[in-house]
Amino acid sequence: MRIYNSLTRRKEEFIPLEEGKVKMYACGITVSGEAHIGHGYQALIYDVIRKYLEKKGFAVTYARNYTDVDDKIIAKSKETGIPADEYAAKMIENIDKVMAEFAVDEPSLWLKATENIGNITDFISQLIESGHAYAAPCGDVYFDVSSFKKYGCLSNRSVEDMLDGVRVENGEQKRSPADFTLWKAAKEGEISWDSPWGKGRPGWHIECSAMNRAAFGEQIDIHGGGRDLIFPHHENEIAQTESLTGKQFAKYWTHNGLIKVNGQKMSKSLGNSLLLEDLLKKYTNEAIKFALLQNNYRNDINVTDGLFPEAEKHLTDFYTVIKAVEDKFGKGENGNREIDEKFNADMDEDFNTALALSELFGFFKKISAKLAANDKSAADDVLQIRKTYSLLGLFKKDASAYLAEAAQKNAEEIPAEVLAIAEKRWQAKKDKNWAEADALRAEAEKSGYVIKDSKDGYTVVKK
Repeated sequence: MRIYNSLTRRKEEFIPLEEGKVKMYACGITVSGEAHIGHGYQALIYDVIRKYLEKKGFAVTYARNYTDVDDKIIAKSKETGIPADEYAAKMIENIDKVMAEFAVDEPSLWLKATENIGNITDFISQLIESGHAYAAPCGDVYFDVSSFKKYGCLSNRSVEDMLDGVRVENGEQKRSPADFTLWKAAKEGEISWDSPWGKGRPGWHIECSAMNRAAFGEQIDIHGGGRDLIFPHHENEIAQTESLTGKQFAKYWTHNGLIKVNGQKMSKSLGNSLLLEDLLKKYTNEAIKFALLQNNYRNDINVTDGLFPEAEKHLTDFYTVIKAVEDKFGKGENGNREIDEKFNADMDEDFNTALALSELFGFFKKISAKLAANDKSAADDVLQIRKTYSLLGLFKKDASAYLAEAAQKNAEEIPAEVLAIAEKRWQAKKDKNWAEADALRAEAEKSGYVIKDSKDGYTVVKK
């Protein structure tokens, strides 16, 4: 099995630090708002990676964190009048609920910054003692970037390049503009904790280093997160941890791509954030996963208007075949080893879900041919697809239940005038007025919708 290592910028054979065991950490969500599609994508990617490593026989301990105190959360606290800790707790409750509906499994360990203040202050104290950090008179503590000669190894940037556009904020007492904050002195009215440097709170970067060491010790196998975290967050994690331990922090660094909406980076400032909760009202969780996993995880995803409807259409087509096979032949018994072997070969090459999903179209074409030929081995193929692709969160539902759910969600988005056309066409078919039925079908298609007939009636789907 090979995975792409952002640190070396090449694919490498995966060999864990300890035979048969994997320690994996992925940076989670800063809970200053509701979960958006980018949060869901990152959680999905590392859920899939964890499950595939387990399929390969590794015992995986997988940790994710919640950043539950930072500048954005404090700003939201002031805006809403809700204490910062209460606001963060409420956001975590909401996010957990949405992620459960998205059907992403819990990690082995959940880590929160506010539950690790002692670990964080101990870590900072040791960095000061070893000469890698310093406390300023104002009560802030900074990491001395000049003390870590490998700084820039992950992002492949020099300190001089990193300083372009960097400015020292008012009140900061850094020795160098490149130095970054480990501990922030408390401002009036802000949430804070006691420390050797006075009341304050942790900087963002130190949280993950301290929580990693508390959970796993000095080294881990895989550290992951979005590509936007490479610099400065992950670069700073390496500097902090390796300065303290003198050992390589993470053997493999993995980074997923970012979400774009119609070609633009998704951001609150642009007003184009896609909340996961809103998407789940429109599409099944499997359709959203299918849409996201069609992409190589290291590439950006461009969310266009047709991305999720197209994924729902593909899954509806697949589930329709599954239902026909299971209705005719029942559940399979033996499976089809070839399907599983192809999936494994694709995933062994840096978790290539895009290639694994592309195989489905060929599989279902063969299954449909077997169904038409009354070949009972179609049931074994379906059984194997259910078993194998459940790792990606797909084909886990009863076929009739899935089709009903997809139709219901799809119907909620169909304009009333299109539904009226479909109903008129259904009546025309009952009246055996085939010319009018064809004309009404064409009229619906001009509006961007397809009317699909079934033995029980019809469904309307987006083109």
